Amino acid sequence: MKGIKATLFALAGLGTALLLGCTSNKDLSDHGMQEVMVTGVRASVAMEGMEEAYLPPHEANRNDFENFKTNPVKQVSQEPVSTFSADVDTASYSYVRRSLNSGELPEKAAVRLEEMVNYFHYAYPAPETAEQPFTATTVVHDAPWAQGRKLIHIGIQGYSLQPEAQPHSNLVFLLDVSGSMSSPDKLPLVKQSFKLLLSQLKPTDTIAIVVYAGAAGTILEPTPVKQKSKILAAMDKLEAGGSTAGGEGIKLAYALAEQNYKQNAVNRILLATDGDFNVGITDREQLKGFVERKREKGIYLSVLGFGDGNYMDHMMQSLAQNGNGIAAYIDTLSEAQKVLVHEATSSLFPIATDLKLQIEFNPAKVKEYRLLGYETRMLEREDFNNDKVDAGDIGSGHSVSAIYEITLTESTNPHMDELRYANTEKTGTAKKKELAYLKMRYKLPGKSKSTLIEQAINEQAEIHKTLKQEVDFATAVAGFAQLLKDGKYTGEWSLEDALALAKSNRCEDEYGYRSEFVQLVRKAGVVGE
Repeated sequence: MKGIKATLFALAGLGTALLLGCTSNKDLSDHGMQEVMVTGVRASVAMEGMEEAYLPPHEANRNDFENFKTNPVKQVSQEPVSTFSADVDTASYSYVRRSLNSGELPEKAAVRLEEMVNYFHYAYPAPETAEQPFTATTVVHDAPWAQGRKLIHIGIQGYSLQPEAQPHSNLVFLLDVSGSMSSPDKLPLVKQSFKLLLSQLKPTDTIAIVVYAGAAGTILEPTPVKQKSKILAAMDKLEAGGSTAGGEGIKLAYALAEQNYKQNAVNRILLATDGDFNVGITDREQLKGFVERKREKGIYLSVLGFGDGNYMDHMMQSLAQNGNGIAAYIDTLSEAQKVLVHEATSSLFPIATDLKLQIEFNPAKVKEYRLLGYETRMLEREDFNNDKVDAGDIGSGHSVSAIYEITLTESTNPHMDELRYANTEKTGTAKKKELAYLKMRYKLPGKSKSTLIEQAINEQAEIHKTLKQEVDFATAVAGFAQLLKDGKYTGEWSLEDALALAKSNRCEDEYGYRSEFVQLVRKAGVVGE
C-alpha cells in the first residue's frame, strides 16, 4: 500500500527524536419471544484501567461498507461552488482502530476521512449564547503533502448547554439480542455501555427497553432513571439467541417513543446492534423511508455499532443519517465511556439541525480545489437553500471540521492543465483578498426555517499558536486517513510524516485519545509492511 511502508524501527526511532509540542418489567414470552440462553455471553469486559475489550478471532468477513469514490479535484473555472452536509459521526475511526489493534489494515471502504478527523475535539473559539449555536473559524495553511498547495481548514464549535438548560430525555434503548450478538464484544459490551449512560441522565429522565431477535418485544416500559435498580435488572436478564428482526424492533421502539412523546424534550431511540437484519423489514430503502417519516414527528434515532465479522456499517449509517442521529462504533468499554459519558451531552442534545455548508471559490485566487472526505454527505448546489433537504445536526459542545485542499492561481503545480480555449478572464477581482466565501445554513431545534451565516475566507498573516497546533493535528489525521484509503493525492508524504505532525501537536490530551492516535499510526506502519 502506497505510503504504508514504515517499519517499527523507523517509527520508534523517529518517536525518540521528537518532543511533545504542547502542553414495568415484562417477560419476553408476553410478547411472543423466546428466551434463548447462550453460554458465555455474560463474560465481562474489565473496566479497571480502561483496557481494551476482548477481541475474538475474526469470523469469515461479511462486513458491509458503502463503497464510494474519493472526492476528485475540481477546477474553479468549471465548478466554483461546493456544497455538503455537516457530519459528526465517528464510527469510522473506532472501526479503523479495532482493525489495527487486531493486526490488520481496515477495509478501504471503512475509512471515512471526515469521521476520522471529527473523532477528536478541537479547541475552536466557542459561542457565548445558545441563540448563536455555533461559531466558524477558518485557517489557511500549507498542505504538508503537496508543495505549493494550501489547505483551508473550517472549524465549527457548538455551544455547550449548561446542565440546568439541558432538556428532559425520553429514551428508548433498542437492543439487538439475536444470535449474532452473543460474543463478548457485542451484547455483554452493549449492556455495560448502556449502564454507563444511566449515570449521565437526570432522575426524571425516562428509559424504556425494547429488544429484538426472531421477534421484538418490550422488556421495560418507560421508567424514570431514579428507579435505576429496575432498569439494571431488566438489562441484566438479557441473553442472545435467534435471528435478527431489526426492522420489527425499530417499529416497536418508535411506537413506544410516540406513546411517551414529550414536547420540548429529547425523544430519541438508541439502537445497539451489529446491523445484521435478516428477518422482517430488511430492505435498506424501506427502513430509510420509515425512519425519515418518524423524524418529522420529532423522534430521532442514533445507532451504536458493535462487533466484527458481520458488521453492517452501510445499514447503520443509513439509519443514523436519516434518523437525525449519530453513528458511533463501540469496540471497547473505553469508547463507550467516550461516547456515552464524556460526550453524552453532544450525543443526546442537538443545538442545531440540518447544518449545510457551501463554499464559493474566488477564481482570481484559486485555480483548483478538492474536499477531503464527506463523500457520502455531498449535496447539490440548489439543496443549500431548500429547507426540505435534510442535513447533519450538531450536538451540545460538538466540534466539526472540514478541510479543502486548494491550488492557488499562481501555483506552478496544478493537478490539471488549463484548457486551451477556456475563458481566461478572471472574475472575482473586486474581492482580491478573498480566497473563498463560506455560507452556512442551520435550523434551531424544532424550527422549520433555516438561518444563514456567511463570512469571507482570507489568508491570515498570523495564526494563534494553539489554534495552529489544533489544525496541524487535524491535518495529521486527515493525511493518515488518505494513506489508509489510497494515498492518491499525498505524493511522497508517509506514515513517518503523519506521525511527526501528530506527535508535535497533541496539545491538551485529557483522555489520551491523541496519544492513542500516535500509536495507531505506528501500528499501521508495522501492519502495512
